[in-house]
Amino acid sequence: MKRFTWLALFAGFTASSAMAADPILVGVSIAQSPPGSVVQGVQVKDGLEIVKDMINAGGGVLGRPIQLIYEDNQGIPEKGRAAAEKLITKDKVVALTGGHQSSVCLAEIEVAHRYDVPYINTNCWSDDVRTKGYPQVFNPGNYNTRVSTAMAETIAAMGVKRVVAFAENTDYGIGQAKLMAELIKAKAPQVQFKYETLDRAGKDFTPAVLALRADPPDMVVNVMLPPAAYILMNQLYEQGVAPSTKTWLYDGAGIGDYPDFWQNVKDAGKYMISFGLYHPQMAMPALGKQVAAEYTKRTKNEPNRLIFQAADSLLLIADAIKEAKSTEPKAIIKALQSMKFSGTRGTFQFGHQPGIGFQQWVDIPYVNYQFTEVNQPVSKSSLIQAPGQPLDLRKLQKPK
Repeated sequence: MKRFTWLALFAGFTASSAMAADPILVGVSIAQSPPGSVVQGVQVKDGLEIVKDMINAGGGVLGRPIQLIYEDNQGIPEKGRAAAEKLITKDKVVALTGGHQSSVCLAEIEVAHRYDVPYINTNCWSDDVRTKGYPQVFNPGNYNTRVSTAMAETIAAMGVKRVVAFAENTDYGIGQAKLMAELIKAKAPQVQFKYETLDRAGKDFTPAVLALRADPPDMVVNVMLPPAAYILMNQLYEQGVAPSTKTWLYDGAGIGDYPDFWQNVKDAGKYMISFGLYHPQMAMPALGKQVAAEYTKRTKNEPNRLIFQAADSLLLIADAIKEAKSTEPKAIIKALQSMKFSGTRGTFQFGHQPGIGFQQWVDIPYVNYQFTEVNQPVSKSSLIQAPGQPLDLRKLQKPK
């Protein structure tokens, strides 16, 4: 279904339509309880629910409503594997989506590959998800190489000399840190870079932080998800390491737009620079603006990247079903491989070259921004780089 059609449906969106036809079942595996990133799970669900309601209010797909079936994977690979198995074999879903933690995605795609069911990766960044080369796996979300390249270029431009990264001990964290090491070496050979892995379930990172007090680096990079990321940030701030007059804090995990960010970090978030995939000041298609408005209406929060990524994940499935004129998984896969998609964040087709670009939105848009006040909404933060807006280091501020 073309983009203008979704816009027309959304314009008339008031409440879900009651349809007598059997629903199209779509499986969603997300973290709804610890140790997984529950805040991510909530945001993915919010984005999916908005689009599901939008589609159903407009008559569904092929005259049938979309029904989402959720499973809680707790951010644990084994539970993700079991969830995918249950959704495919017992619930008979036509596609899987919602994945937002790389270790879980890597387990789930094995199941999707075995059963030949399409898997729309919402937010798993690990390059390994792409390099598997599974024809069932499609990636409209971000990937580690995209982040590491962008951050390495920013670090090179900032002229820092020594950088320390803290990465969570997961496929995402370790993979991101290793890529940063490679790309910083290539793009900024003058920079001394090292990383340390920390337990994502840890509660106290003081020993790692204290090691930096005597000789603080020019920059500390976060490659951890909440709640561990929040703990690390607070301890870096409490020990006077970062952000400080000596040391920048650069977030590579995109946590600055989480709804619970400020309530967890307070002063530790002021002056943080963040890599991101959405900023309210960046250009967005009309559909993205409408999804953003609906999210704010429902939650009273500013939207973030996960809302749009989840929205596009389900829109992709709906578009592929429409294109294929079928809910057969093989037909959906074939449609996804060839169709051009216009969603909330832009228009693209999936790449076909083996490697990190396989069935990936290769040129996914990204931003860099900085918070300059405590409790500052992302919309008021300083946007220092965006699509069509080159990096502007003059906008950066450091603690005095």
